[in-house]
Amino acid sequence: MPQTVLLAEDDRAIRHALERALTLEGYAVTAVADGVEALAQAHTNPPDVLVLDVMMPGIDGLQVCRVLRAEGDRTPILMLTALVETADRIAGLDAGADDYVVKPFDVEEVFARLRALLRRTSPAPAAAPGPGPAEGPAREAAQGAGRHLEAAGLRMDLQARRAWRGRRALELTRTEFELLELLVRNAGIVLDHSTIYDRIWGYDFGPGSKNLAVYVGYLRRKLDEPGAPQLIHTVRGVGYVLRED
Repeated sequence: MPQTVLLAEDDRAIRHALERALTLEGYAVTAVADGVEALAQAHTNPPDVLVLDVMMPGIDGLQVCRVLRAEGDRTPILMLTALVETADRIAGLDAGADDYVVKPFDVEEVFARLRALLRRTSPAPAAAPGPGPAEGPAREAAQGAGRHLEAAGLRMDLQARRAWRGRRALELTRTEFELLELLVRNAGIVLDHSTIYDRIWGYDFGPGSKNLAVYVGYLRRKLDEPGAPQLIHTVRGVGYVLRED
């Protein structure tokens, strides 16, 4: 079955062009012109992923995103925005969006971001049967070892998708959680931009993209505490590293 996309875009030319491109790419697309219809469709025919224009009349894309997240809907959301300021992008992430594309965009970039979002939400393949750890405490210990990560005063429960700095719980979006997981798994190791793009988005958007810097900045805002050491460090011209100095 083709994966389903709910597209909400009030510009008719962009909506029709993107609907056609997505359809040719193999998606089953439902295209609507406003936020009211987007919410109605999301409630009656939940899609695999949503593509929402930020600036729509009436209920805009940010409001649609907030409503769905308040209802507990975790369907991945890609925002389309003509707003290029960092504060505008952060507003979308605050609303619960998972990623964004700035207009005018290359349709191949939209495809790449959708593939990455859908890949991260697809169920993991079942492991082949075989000999495993012994029953009882040994099995529980083995399962727990793969479920939890700790580094630099951070703790992550990968199964529950929760994270803490010390005793403080962190409220993270899906992309923020996966970015933090990658940094924690490689604590003390400098990860270059290309590696992070490939591991998180499945696509290297090139040196001109500010996407990674925005997400790192937003993650820092949630991690940093007054008087406590900064955890995510920039290695100029290379990438980022997680360490507690």
